[in-house]
Amino acid sequence: MATALGLDFGTTNTVMARVSEGAETSSVSFQSPAGTGDTMRTALSFIKDPQLGASALQVEAGSAAIRAFIDNPGECRFLQSIKTFAASSLFQGTMVHARKFQFEDLMEVFLRRLQHYAGDNWPSDAKRVVTGRPVHFAGSNPDAGLAMRRYSDALTRLGFPELHYVYEPVAAAIYFARNLDHDATVLVADFGGGTSDFSLIRFESRAGRVSAVPVGQSGVGIAGDQFDARIIEHLVAPEIGKGTQFKSFGKRLDVPGSYYRNFSRWNQLSIFKTTREFADLKALVRQAVEPDKLELFIDLIEHDEGYQLHRAVSAAKMALSEADEAEFRFPALGKAGEKIIERQDFEAWIEPDIASITAALEDVLEKTGTNACAVDKVFLTGGTSFVPAVRRIFTGRFAADRIETGGELISIAHGLALIGERDDIEHWTVPAAA
Repeated sequence: MATALGLDFGTTNTVMARVSEGAETSSVSFQSPAGTGDTMRTALSFIKDPQLGASALQVEAGSAAIRAFIDNPGECRFLQSIKTFAASSLFQGTMVHARKFQFEDLMEVFLRRLQHYAGDNWPSDAKRVVTGRPVHFAGSNPDAGLAMRRYSDALTRLGFPELHYVYEPVAAAIYFARNLDHDATVLVADFGGGTSDFSLIRFESRAGRVSAVPVGQSGVGIAGDQFDARIIEHLVAPEIGKGTQFKSFGKRLDVPGSYYRNFSRWNQLSIFKTTREFADLKALVRQAVEPDKLELFIDLIEHDEGYQLHRAVSAAKMALSEADEAEFRFPALGKAGEKIIERQDFEAWIEPDIASITAALEDVLEKTGTNACAVDKVFLTGGTSFVPAVRRIFTGRFAADRIETGGELISIAHGLALIGERDDIEHWTVPAAA
């Protein structure tokens, strides 16, 4: 009977795993109103439910939350990519139908929905929960200590006896290397929605037992969501007033760029809708030189078009991984929402981000004194690893036969479960205060 639960609380998806007899891992299965699956989209929806009382809310998670949002326009509060707020001291909670939710409240609500969806599959017997954390959290000035306190607060509420934390790429390395039959130095590059993390580990086989020694880690709070933001910045933001001006005391001033930084982070739009900054934007329309564009901007926010925007951007980004051009279609913009994106343009937009990811890779190699030729295996995981510009970071440094992919959604959770069953778990964990 499993004693440990691996929890990959991801920016985009969440997966739970455990180890069964024979040291085989398996994902926890969830059955929600949207169907059955082993992964859960990290999203929440809240709808007032008069049958449950004036202050009660009907809550769904994952695909069920997306369905509730689509089926109840104007009535449903939809939140996604909750993890991006974990390390932000600026995020002090958000109002949901007149109730304030802190980050730890949102994380708890999400996990309790997963517990409900899991039913009898929920590992109530688990003595340990091993949760993944990025090497560097997302955000402009992330506070890792704050994020870990918030994680611990939320997880403690679920009543698990032991809480442990492991760097996400370390867990992925354990998963990938579980079938290694020889000594090897392994580099894992984990590309999530909010962060790109690297871990270098030395695996050695002695008397039939594989031991592993973490060599070093590095990372940066840039990944797939940032690439999305670049597409929005260049294709959508100019259509809703970016670069335009407003009149004030006889002068023409630029519309604040901070509005568009918020907008380009599609996962933060539902939060932006409740801020004073959004109220200021609405007041600015009367002074705008091009008020129609700002009015369209406001309509997109008020009609909760963030999820549809995300779908349009993700579809174009995925297409660009296979072709030299892709169609971008976002009907909420009318004709302005129908454009062709050239891969070369997209790669020019994300060039600063690719440079930051490359620097993080170089950092882990340099600070561990590891030459690229000394790395026996490179495992790439996470959807962003399919972006050609990202793959070139590795094909330009490592031999092609050393680079492998796979387990994009499950590797971290299953690696965490494997670590949770180890006798030397303290060797792998990160202090909650770190």
